[in-house]
Amino acid sequence: MIPRYSRPDMVAIWSPETKFRIWFEIEAHACDALAKSGVIPESAAKAIWKAKDVEFDVARIDEIEREVKHDVIAFLTHLAEHVGEEARFVHQGMTSSDVLDTCFNVQLVKAADILLDDMDDLCEAIKRRAYEHKDTVCIGRSHGIHAEPVTFGLKMAQAYAEMDRNRSRLAMARAEIATCAISGAVGTFANIDPSVEAHVAEAMGLEAEPVSTQVIPRDRHAMFFAVLGVIASSIERLSTEIRHLQRTEVLEAEEYFSPGQKGSSAMPHKRNPILTENLTGLARVVRMAVVPAMENVALWHERDISHSSVERNIGPDATVTLDFALARLTGVIDKLLVYPENMDRNLNQFKGLVHSQRVLLALTQKGVSREDSYRLVQRNAMKVWEHGADFMAELKGDAEVTAALSDAEIEEKFDLGYHTKHVDTIFARVFGES
Repeated sequence: MIPRYSRPDMVAIWSPETKFRIWFEIEAHACDALAKSGVIPESAAKAIWKAKDVEFDVARIDEIEREVKHDVIAFLTHLAEHVGEEARFVHQGMTSSDVLDTCFNVQLVKAADILLDDMDDLCEAIKRRAYEHKDTVCIGRSHGIHAEPVTFGLKMAQAYAEMDRNRSRLAMARAEIATCAISGAVGTFANIDPSVEAHVAEAMGLEAEPVSTQVIPRDRHAMFFAVLGVIASSIERLSTEIRHLQRTEVLEAEEYFSPGQKGSSAMPHKRNPILTENLTGLARVVRMAVVPAMENVALWHERDISHSSVERNIGPDATVTLDFALARLTGVIDKLLVYPENMDRNLNQFKGLVHSQRVLLALTQKGVSREDSYRLVQRNAMKVWEHGADFMAELKGDAEVTAALSDAEIEEKFDLGYHTKHVDTIFARVFGES
């Protein structure tokens, strides 16, 4: 991923230096297990570990690979340059996928840990803003059109619940991807004992893959990247909401605009929602990984490498991008400017029209048929839409309405508190607090 959308801790996971260090650890732990079972001399295992402080020369490994056309062999050749004669005992009974797949899963686990921390930070920011605006009333919209009152805190509570679900999904995906395969060619353990796999798995913080053929099954990876895609979609949903709320004619919330910031090269007045627009785009980049990950599941027989080039791209790109996006969204929420006065202005823009359902229900409770109740309320509502009339005044002036409802009963149906009376109940459901 390009530096513009990258953070160093996540980038470091995917560096060649990190990859080769993980490869070394896999090979060294396997040698320990092989030595313990008497397959190789203990002195050989100890000799391998002498290279633990070596800074592997990426350029040298690349040079060897240009000749041998095989990345794992290139690494093993370079390792032998540091270990010496005892290097002949490295990789006993193993195949390249044992190293590659186990390493990839280690990297995905490390990436998931960073993403889980990111989600904790995001949820904390959303929760703080939810409680801050728990009772800040604003208009709810369906189809982009005024519907009924909600609170801005409820919008944030919804985002929190969604991200909390995503965090649980990611934790499960992390557990599912945390497997190790050291099973040799076609996964039969013919040339290496399962105890070696068990030892490496424990040493690397993984679980042994029950059946690995010659690769770890890619349904695990498909699930992992699918979860990243869902998280990205949730980022886009919240970003899109903020972008709509920042529209000039709405302006109920706005990204923080820092001193000295400029919104347009041509129009000095502009304050654009550039961060949430950026997040919308980044979400698309993360989701690009989902379909290729699904298509990687179907490999030929016990192994092919059609998945390899895909994963070398989507592994770093999806995780680095999502890490950046989560951090950016946390910053947006943390500094989001909220304008309750504008929310109140928009809520009352159509002079009480948003209370139409309460009047409808009240009429049905007074014995008017639902069809007639709807007709009576709608004909008065249309006067508000078309002529800017006052909804309550129109209802009070409609003889058919007042035949069923008194003026006081009509006025009572315009109480905003009616719409927010269960906010505390919803918050208790979301945040588990009374």
